[in-house]
Amino acid sequence: MVQHHTDLLIALQEDHRLNHYLSTKIDSISGLIEELQRDNRPDYVIEALCLEELTRDLRPSRFSWMRELLEEEFPEDCQRLNRSGILTYELINLIGACEPIFEIFGFGEEHEDHRGLRAAITGMIAEYLENQQPEN
Repeated sequence: MVQHHTDLLIALQEDHRLNHYLSTKIDSISGLIEELQRDNRPDYVIEALCLEELTRDLRPSRFSWMRELLEEEFPEDCQRLNRSGILTYELINLIGACEPIFEIFGFGEEHEDHRGLRAAITGMIAEYLENQQPEN
């Protein structure tokens, strides 16, 4: 969560819901664990299948996708934000600003490479960054 879903992690922490979220996620796979143990599956298989199930609704990561897009399309801005220590904060703001676009395109594994989505998000990032520039 720290690396790929920083936005979700921060939101859960701010709302004091992180423990509940994690407990609910773990509870959701208890039946799967029991079934796999009954089938005498090796521990590494149980771990891999449970991790797959636990992260199913978290793929792909909007945070990681947005960061990669920012690095590719706006490298100077990305470096500037990173150097100033506000990259994570601005990525979270960008995700919020782009929420309507993500909803329209139905962001998910099947749509993360959609050209229209990428173009729309890139345009929104450009507008956002332009509005963040101090006026001279």
